[in-house]
Amino acid sequence: MEEQPSSDEISVEQLERLVHLLDESDVSEIEVKRVSLGTRLMLRKATVSDGSNVAAAVSHMPVVEEAAPPVDTKHTVVAPLVGIFHVWAKPKGSPLVAAGDVVKVGQRVGTIQSLNVLNEVETQVAGRIVEIFVRDGQPVEYGQPLMTIDSAEEA
Repeated sequence: MEEQPSSDEISVEQLERLVHLLDESDVSEIEVKRVSLGTRLMLRKATVSDGSNVAAAVSHMPVVEEAAPPVDTKHTVVAPLVGIFHVWAKPKGSPLVAAGDVVKVGQRVGTIQSLNVLNEVETQVAGRIVEIFVRDGQPVEYGQPLMTIDSAEEA
């Protein structure tokens, strides 16, 4: 006499049916979770070297807590006012920062000249400057992105 699977188990027939459904559909993956049992079954189409798809089964795996979504480490420094952007702190001075430089929180990264007054632009995050979007002497609008800082590489 053949043993019947309990209501918590997946029978061979049910598994074959899932594989058949996966194979006959445009779906590339089927996942069955049994949280109460702490199991997860993942069926995924695998591509064979000849380019055809074959349904592949991954055995029961313990359910693992979902990892927190990755934190976005890219931050954009925006223009705090309208004016002319400069990479220096005073005329004919050297540039304050360049792409690839590491900056600290509150560090001056440029100036904006508005009504003949130089206003400092400071960063709110520490990290490495990935890209500078504005050239020296270019007019900027309020809220316009000036540069991107990757905080994953904190100073």
